[in-house]
Amino acid sequence: MELQAFPTETVLMRCMFTQPGNTKLTQVSWIYEASEGERVNIAVFHPQYGESFPTSHVKDRVRFTQGSLQNPSIEISDLRMSDEGKYTCEYATYPSGNEQGTTTLTMLAKPKNKAEPVMVRAGSVTVVVARCEAAQGKPPATITWETDVTGGTANTTSLPQPDGTVTVRSEYWLTPVASLNNRDIKCKVAQRTQDKPHVFPLQLSIQYPPAVSIEGYDDNWYKGRTDAFLICQADANPEPTAVDWTSASGALPDTVQVVENRLMVKKVDDSVNTTFVCEVKNSLGSGKSQLTAVVIGESPGRACHSRLLHMSQLSQTHAHTHTHTHTHTQTHTYRHTQTRQDRHAHTHTDKTRHAHAHAHTHTHTHTHTHRHTHRQTETDRQIDRHT
Repeated sequence: MELQAFPTETVLMRCMFTQPGNTKLTQVSWIYEASEGERVNIAVFHPQYGESFPTSHVKDRVRFTQGSLQNPSIEISDLRMSDEGKYTCEYATYPSGNEQGTTTLTMLAKPKNKAEPVMVRAGSVTVVVARCEAAQGKPPATITWETDVTGGTANTTSLPQPDGTVTVRSEYWLTPVASLNNRDIKCKVAQRTQDKPHVFPLQLSIQYPPAVSIEGYDDNWYKGRTDAFLICQADANPEPTAVDWTSASGALPDTVQVVENRLMVKKVDDSVNTTFVCEVKNSLGSGKSQLTAVVIGESPGRACHSRLLHMSQLSQTHAHTHTHTHTHTQTHTYRHTQTRQDRHAHTHTDKTRHAHAHAHTHTHTHTHTHRHTHRQTETDRQIDRHT
């Protein structure tokens, strides 16, 4: 028969001589046998002398439940890990000799489990990055690791304890690079006394100095712009302790303002046409990044607006010239009609044409106006020839 129990519990070990018939039962003894093989009496019952409990590891914790030859079962209370072993109930009989039955007691211990990441500095040498332990368990626990990080190995050891339990420790080794910081890793502890494996979700803790970058520049820093900015980004573990903005020449231009890791340009002018430098520090070191800003003359929107305004002014000038030329031509035609029968009037018409030609010369400033005026003059000539 096999029994399993935990420390501090009480266990009942049954014993009974079934169908003795003509066999005479004279005494019953309980004998403990440790794994080493030594046999020790722990309890005796004699019908004449009664119960007795010799010195043993269970003395004061063992008792007979009924105290009779028919049922000499015993109880052992406040169990300890050292109580594990074989317990034999042995009858002294006459005339057949001794009869016995054995109960094997297996002591169990639920392990005390824990796991933690190990904080390390980034480097090229393989080191321990996580530890997992199942202490004082019986039977020994099994520890496994789960992670999507490649290149790691586990080293597991078992250490027997004086009380018969076993402590299992496992270390996970890895080459610590900065990109592996905060990556997930799990320790799983499986053991007979647990309903299911105990899972510890962990994150790798790898320390490194700041890696710095500058963001926010959009290649559109035109003069007069008021919403330009730069942001100094840093990837570091532990967290940055200081952020410092400078320019290539040393001091920052008066037109910029720094708030923590953000550099804001109040108004873009030639003074920000420079190289900005951001330096970030933590307890392990520092990192820098720089960016050269290029100031352009004006925004694309303002340039487009200026071109549209210029074209609008040209259009207004053309419209005025066209009106003037058209009015002149009608006046010229009217006079020509009134004097078409006499040469003197014709001469007057030549003068009028001459005046018209003068208007043509006056409006030569713009090509379109010139061509329009020129077409009016050609028409005028056709009218004159027809006359």
